[in-house]
Amino acid sequence: MKVIEDTKEQLVENALKDAISYKDYRAFTEQHAIVGTNSGDERSENLANYTMLNHKRMKRLDKTLKLSEDVKTVITNYDNKVTWLVLTETWCGDAAQTMPVMQKFADLNEGIQFKVVLRDEHKELMDAFLYNGGRSIPKLIAYDSQGKKIVGDWGPRPTKATKLVNDYKEEHGSLTPEFKQDLQIWYTKDKGQNTAEDLLKLLQQISLEK
Repeated sequence: MKVIEDTKEQLVENALKDAISYKDYRAFTEQHAIVGTNSGDERSENLANYTMLNHKRMKRLDKTLKLSEDVKTVITNYDNKVTWLVLTETWCGDAAQTMPVMQKFADLNEGIQFKVVLRDEHKELMDAFLYNGGRSIPKLIAYDSQGKKIVGDWGPRPTKATKLVNDYKEEHGSLTPEFKQDLQIWYTKDKGQNTAEDLLKLLQQISLEK
């Protein structure tokens, strides 16, 4: 088992060499939106449209997203150093709704380093963190760069959204375009709060790992 863990950590180390900041990722997504393309191995009009929508979502959330004073206090008082490495692609709607929350955390505490890599350029790393057997994104890997160990992970959705998806799949078998639209409405109403709750729990988990 230790060999597998060591392999995961080496994959993270390798990916971090290619990682970019959230600001650079935003610019990267915007450029795809401008020219009507998308990142990843699969290119299509639908994925390009999702990319354009995601650019608008992140731009809006970066400006409007607010965390409660209680949440801000917990984040600013967090006294460990951790790197959050996120696997994603420009077309991922869940990533567009949750990555701005991650950046808010990093903005409030310099001990949290938020870095981004593209899933399809790091498939071996993605395959080490599958969700129910699939390459679901976003996937956040919490990494202790000093101790060179993985101390947690999160994704691809906040807990309440995950329950909505699982309940729908159980009843209908697969997700419909209509449900995906309803899920985006849920994200809009939630305003990032469930994601923030989950990320606070992740920080608490990391503290215990330390």
